[in-house]
Amino acid sequence: MPPEIVNAEQAAAWQGEEAHWVAHEARYDAAVRRYSGRLRAAAPVAAGDRVLDVGCGCGETTRDAARAAIAGSALGVDLSAAMIARARERGRAEGLPNVRFEQADAQVYPFAAAAFDLAISRFGAMFFGDPVAAFRNVGRALRPGGRLALLAWQELGQNDWLLALRGALAMGRTLPQPPVGAAGPFGLADPGAARRILTDAGYAAIAIEAVREPLCFGADADDALGFLRGQGAIRGLLNGLDEATTARALDALRATLAAHATADGVLLGSAAWLITARRA
Repeated sequence: MPPEIVNAEQAAAWQGEEAHWVAHEARYDAAVRRYSGRLRAAAPVAAGDRVLDVGCGCGETTRDAARAAIAGSALGVDLSAAMIARARERGRAEGLPNVRFEQADAQVYPFAAAAFDLAISRFGAMFFGDPVAAFRNVGRALRPGGRLALLAWQELGQNDWLLALRGALAMGRTLPQPPVGAAGPFGLADPGAARRILTDAGYAAIAIEAVREPLCFGADADDALGFLRGQGAIRGLLNGLDEATTARALDALRATLAAHATADGVLLGSAAWLITARRA
């Protein structure tokens, strides 16, 4: 059994989505690969570093950290049992002796004090029910002066990919706006609030940089549509439409994807915050 999970709502939500994430692990990783490079550049891993990866999913960023920390280690934690199981499989297959994974709620997990030099998160730290408590808990796991580096989405209006997908699937409806600041994809979308959260949680030297990168959803429109139509947010946007309207919505989505097809795949613009700090 996993240790205590207090973020029960998010844990339940991810249990409903994890099968798609595991089945399409490589596609999700490829979609944000340009951001992975941004995170590595902002938080380079030294050979002896001990790295904590928060919300690691299927573990790509954790394994990357373990390969860099050849004399150190990397621990990935995530709410999803299925994604942690896949992450462990990948770690074994890649022969990484210094990587491990735990199903855990980082808000309350009993990390050893001062056990890590660096905590990272690639779009995995926006889902905390109590972000101050969560970042304080992660901070206790960092040594004094230890580093934090994470990526979080900017608000909906700055993310062209979401606006395009929602616009294609609206079918005349006024779609609800995802809340900024609540546990979810826009939990850290307000940079002022993110700075206050980290300050209250005991961090210093906080820097928040706006970064923009295209997301790649597939080789062409049909490939991207096959991937996206099973994704939870897309299924949610189709919910409640009758069969004929659903067909029209999917046609509109395919047309949107085709309009963004390039020689490098179907690319849609996105915007994130790159947040770095140190444990005070």
